[in-house]
Amino acid sequence: MELPAVNLKVILLVHWLLTTWGCLVFSGSYAWGNFTILALGVWAVAQRDSVDAIGMFLGGLVATIFLDIIYISIFYSHAATWDTGRFGAGMAIFSLLLKPFSCCLVYHMHRERGGELPLRPDLFGPPQEHSAYQTIDSSDSPADPFATLENKDQAVPRGY
Repeated sequence: MELPAVNLKVILLVHWLLTTWGCLVFSGSYAWGNFTILALGVWAVAQRDSVDAIGMFLGGLVATIFLDIIYISIFYSHAATWDTGRFGAGMAIFSLLLKPFSCCLVYHMHRERGGELPLRPDLFGPPQEHSAYQTIDSSDSPADPFATLENKDQAVPRGY
């Protein structure tokens, strides 16, 4: 399934609008957390080739999913008593529901910029990459360890 091509500015605008409406009810740490992540999104827009900017924005979006669940579950009972509170809580919940889809779109943009997901199977163990380093007990030994550049092409050294 192909993800739709959505501009990062549209994602930022939608989440900024929903966060602003959510701040009618959930102020303080809800506002600080979400607006800080939106600032990382502005950084990702400003530096179009930066993998770090889009990666930090993606990580921040994932973090705010969990933080928003906590904020809404703690403070929803105070917000649901009046109409403006219900509206603000509804917009915060709508923003929370859109964030996983936004994470998928931002992850696609992260991959387009050359980023990789840092979670790998070898995260907790030694890496399986093989380098040019050759160990002492290696079975691959050079053909003639005393060969120099002048007589590298000769099979038998002269002078015997």
